[in-house]
Amino acid sequence: MTDKRPDGIRDYNEPAGGWGALKAVAETLKRQQVLVQGVETLLENNQPNGFDCPGCAWPDPKHTSAFEFCENGAKAVTWESTAKRVDPTFFAEHSVSDLWQQPDHWLENQGRITHPLRYNPATDHYEVVSWDDALADIGARMRALDHPDQAEFYTSGRASNEAAFVFQLFARAFGTNNFPDCSNMCHEPTSVGLPRAIGVGKATVTLEDFEHCDFIFSIGHNPGTNHPRMMTSLHNAAKRGATIIVMNPFKERALQRFQAPQEPLEMATMTSVPIATTYFQVRIGGDAAALKGICKALVDMDRAARAADLAPVLDHDFIAGHTSGFAEFVANLDQAQWADIERSSGLTHENLQDIARAYASAKAAIVSYGMGITQHRTGTANVQQIVNLLLLKGNIGRIRAGISPLRGHSNVQGNRTVGITERPSKEMLDRFRDTFGFEPPRKFGHSVVESIAAMRDGTSKAIICLGGNLAIAAPDPTACFEGFRRLDLAVSLATKLNRTHLLTGKATYILPVIGRTERDEQATGPQSITVEDSMSMVHASRGFLKPPSGEARSEPWILASLARATLGSTVDVDWEGLVADYAVIRDKIESVYPEFAGFNDRIRQPGGFQLPNAAQQRIWNTASGKANFLIFDHLEEDLHTDDPDILRLATMRSHDQYNTTIYGLDDRYRGVFGRRDVLMMNEADMTRLGLAEGDLVDVETALAHAHPDRVVRGLTVIRYDLPPQCCGAYYPESQALVALGHIDKQCLTPSYKSIPVRVRPAVAGSTGATAVQRAGLTGVAPRPATVPPTSGE
Repeated sequence: MTDKRPDGIRDYNEPAGGWGALKAVAETLKRQQVLVQGVETLLENNQPNGFDCPGCAWPDPKHTSAFEFCENGAKAVTWESTAKRVDPTFFAEHSVSDLWQQPDHWLENQGRITHPLRYNPATDHYEVVSWDDALADIGARMRALDHPDQAEFYTSGRASNEAAFVFQLFARAFGTNNFPDCSNMCHEPTSVGLPRAIGVGKATVTLEDFEHCDFIFSIGHNPGTNHPRMMTSLHNAAKRGATIIVMNPFKERALQRFQAPQEPLEMATMTSVPIATTYFQVRIGGDAAALKGICKALVDMDRAARAADLAPVLDHDFIAGHTSGFAEFVANLDQAQWADIERSSGLTHENLQDIARAYASAKAAIVSYGMGITQHRTGTANVQQIVNLLLLKGNIGRIRAGISPLRGHSNVQGNRTVGITERPSKEMLDRFRDTFGFEPPRKFGHSVVESIAAMRDGTSKAIICLGGNLAIAAPDPTACFEGFRRLDLAVSLATKLNRTHLLTGKATYILPVIGRTERDEQATGPQSITVEDSMSMVHASRGFLKPPSGEARSEPWILASLARATLGSTVDVDWEGLVADYAVIRDKIESVYPEFAGFNDRIRQPGGFQLPNAAQQRIWNTASGKANFLIFDHLEEDLHTDDPDILRLATMRSHDQYNTTIYGLDDRYRGVFGRRDVLMMNEADMTRLGLAEGDLVDVETALAHAHPDRVVRGLTVIRYDLPPQCCGAYYPESQALVALGHIDKQCLTPSYKSIPVRVRPAVAGSTGATAVQRAGLTGVAPRPATVPPTSGE
């Protein structure tokens, strides 16, 4: 290795947060031309009478400070409230073909969409269309479909409860349960795995539990980037002496050292607080094996303690009274061999015993996890192994302890709560029928991967996207691009331009929406919307900024108008009444979902209210009537682990990114500046494969159904602190490596975080990535490919 590192790569030795975060906020305000308005807007962020942050779903504290925002929350707010505009002049100057050549970062950075638009294939331009004409044509094209199941209804997690409810009312009145949504691509293993284990698919902890627990096990997430306000809870826990154990392949700065911007002493003295008591770098894809090893160590410790007539390690009273399957679970642990656990997890027997001892000594333990656990082919099993660990010590259903899935978008959990699901329960559909007087469809619909496959295969012919950038967020861009271009109708409700909008079918529309920071005026006056956070707290959100134009409309208004234009009088729903006063929507939500009892009154309470969570009360709504120990017979995915030339790649966000939105080109905590075209590798693997830092490489999938297009070319190798045979690259640039069929078969979530790949020197003639490539996707569409069905590989 030479001392000189590649351009834009340097060691970053500062703590997370602190002055670096404040500088980034100031630069963001300047870039989006909102220096004065932006500060005023941020002061309303996450305040009782303000708006809920459109970023992550971490709960709001009890509003003890005027500064209830974080660096990346500030980026999300200013990105939405930017002074930049994408108006009719912009689209007159730029054809879709020209826009396609621009990187994704550039597209979104042009500003807010101001007018409803329809693509004109004769001119290759988007052109302004009136609302009346757009609604009439979309409604006619929806009615022209041969069957309701030919339509897909996609939901982004930033949609409000009110918008999501109207959306699913529209779709079910139309006659389909095709509800692909962003949860399918991130926390579906939580939604599937937790109910089977404990009867609910949500966190069993509150924010207050983090304030009093004495043990936090942080697995598979990077809160400093993806849930930055969580750092306050981790910072405070570390200061009071709680044990915080981290298990993650990547060394993430925020989980090592954090400087709290709201702590004057730390800022003035340039000091920081160590976060992780101990940091264990599990092998990519080795989480289930590691968790199984910890559980095995606990059972062994308990046997030894009881044989010595000491206090038991496990909570046997809880296990006997509240759980099912314990004996079978222990028998399965006994069969597991430590050599296999060590090989699969990348951690030693001693490492796992250390974690078990720390966990055993805790009085109240919380396990938090993110997409480093869920976005695997074993994602559902990974989640259930976490539950097993908690059940052994009775750490579910009591204060200061429990499970904490870290959801992404600020209302992705709320969307699911109010009906955005392709697999609705009979009970929900019965209440839906009783409330609205029509029989909703009963057949399960499509998730994301099923929708993409149906679009590609021509069996789905229309899509309405409630926000998001589906074609870039979904796996296998080749299949996505092909599918979108085959559609008879594509409609996107959007604040900003993105690549999905450039995949034009026979009829393609972009409909401009107002954002969460903006004032929503309807017939009865200003409206509030509601959101649900990761811990089931529901509260109101009220924007105050002026919308980007007089043509932008609220999501509920657009969805109700689309429903009316499509359905006419075929269903007896007062669409105008729903939109005139969002309180009416909330009354209907309460009618279909009894847990929202007193909805309109309760959101007037400071901080909102918490939805009931049976598992918190140790009421187990499972088939057995108890919390279930669930066995995972395997230790890992079958990813050619015996071949040393195959690495496991995890796709990831940079610090200047939220989902597919790229705010800037820096990832400062990882030491990457002004570029994204890098492959992070273990230094020993680089040496073994004959690579040096700065070399250009091509990364190709090692899946059985490899395809010539399933390759990312011209990445620059950089060394990074990773376990052997592990590597990382940025998403969505690395999406081409994710096959549509490479999924968790229990819930159909793509395995973004564990992709078997081969790394080869770049093909002859390759050059380094251009500035356009560094800024995002190049915009060059890969040629069509035959993508395997979702049922297998």
